[in-house]
Amino acid sequence: MYLEDPGIYYEVHGKGKPLVLLNGIMMSSPSWMDHIERLKDRFQIIVYDMRDQGQSARLEEGYDNRIHVQDLKKLLEHLNIDKADFWGVSYGGQVALLFTLAFPEYVDRLVLSNTSAHIDQYLLSMGDMWKCAARLYDGEAFFDLALIPIYSRHFYNHNYDWLLNRRQVFKKLLTKDWFDGFIRLASSNHAYDVRNKLDRIGHATLLIAAEKDIITPYEQMRAMHAKMPNSQLVCIPQTGHAAFLEKIDEVCTLIKGFL
Repeated sequence: MYLEDPGIYYEVHGKGKPLVLLNGIMMSSPSWMDHIERLKDRFQIIVYDMRDQGQSARLEEGYDNRIHVQDLKKLLEHLNIDKADFWGVSYGGQVALLFTLAFPEYVDRLVLSNTSAHIDQYLLSMGDMWKCAARLYDGEAFFDLALIPIYSRHFYNHNYDWLLNRRQVFKKLLTKDWFDGFIRLASSNHAYDVRNKLDRIGHATLLIAAEKDIITPYEQMRAMHAKMPNSQLVCIPQTGHAAFLEKIDEVCTLIKGFL
């Protein structure tokens, strides 16, 4: 389905209390396929592509990630949803935090997976590396250069065939349009910093960290937990930044229990 203004592709699955899933920076709606199957018996799942992702409209150079906040509000209004739970992964978690600060009345419970409260120099440099890889406009090369920090060493060593299949998906599906959108997205959160606003978020929040995440280290999420008065923190062992893919069953069980 498509919301013409602002040009958002979205899908609705299942019935029950609305649960909105917010994409990580390299994701699109199909990335949630396995999670939807595990959650749609309990919730009405809404997935959507932010602008510059998937099947949604493209943006001009120079925006910041706050633009997605208004888009999300318009999508909820279009769906007649006045309150929902939200699960954001990485970049999607940043958008979830910005949305909660801007429109707290729409949010019941919040799940943040591998989410940072600010962009430090290490993450800025990681983003620059990803953008350099994206400018090759080659799906296999992008996978080889950009994906290693996202998965844990344990996952690479035990699931390499799965990763090679995913590499072929990148080769097949990633177009110049996708890469250009990704480069803009990866440039959109340089000024993002909500560390001094976290204490305003009183919503029940589940923070899901990963033991081996070098992009959003456990220590950063522990610092977020200390500032968020109604938060719980869980750390999944032997997983990296893509813990929601490495441990799908465990993560979905955590979310079901929390929500």
